Amino acid sequence: MRAWIVPALLAMGCALGPLPAPAAPASPAAPAMIPLTLPSGRVFQTELMISDKDRARGLMFRPSLPADRALLFVFEDITFHGIWMKNCKFPIDIVWLDENKKVAHVAPRVPPCAQEPCPVYTPMRRAAYVVEMNAGAAAREKVVVGAALGFTLLP
Repeated sequence: MRAWIVPALLAMGCALGPLPAPAAPASPAAPAMIPLTLPSGRVFQTELMISDKDRARGLMFRPSLPADRALLFVFEDITFHGIWMKNCKFPIDIVWLDENKKVAHVAPRVPPCAQEPCPVYTPMRRAAYVVEMNAGAAAREKVVVGAALGFTLLP
């Protein structure tokens, strides 16, 4: 009767936090992909996280992220968007961008949540976007405060 409780409790993590995330559907629709140009000149294929559902799911339960991929969280408001690592399987770099797509803050090598309560990572400045990439990628690709990232959102 209450078999849904455990999956519902597990369906939180590696995204906006600490907000409950919806349970993952059996076969989720793939998010839209766009190119993201990094300060190094390298281009990552980037999943757009625009809906509340996508932003809540983020990287949770994924075993890894390909080296040339990232997630781009798009928000309607410019504020101190908190990110947590619940149900994430690997460390990541979290990059907050201002409304001009310039790096406002970087949290490098953020580990998965080891125990409750999971820490929430917040930027030093308000942000309109958040990028999640594999740990070490930000430093390797010259993603530092003040650097510009290039992308065009789909209409």
